[in-house]
Amino acid sequence: MSEDDRADAAGADGADADAAGAEARPGSETGAGAARRGPTWVILGVVAAALVVCCCSAVLGLGLSWSAGLFDGR
Repeated sequence: MSEDDRADAAGADGADADAAGAEARPGSETGAGAARRGPTWVILGVVAAALVVCCCSAVLGLGLSWSAGLFDGR
């Protein structure tokens, strides 16, 4: 095998390795980024649900306190 043949073979192998690396990049559509998008939305959904529960319980508590007369100045 001549030096040119070896360089061509190494270039072909290097191109395949680059193509495989491109698929595994986090920002690519088919790589780890696509798999990580689902858990991100789940976390955001859980945080949003926690905020809704927190705000609703605060409103209910204020309403009950007001109806019990705890905000009267007497």
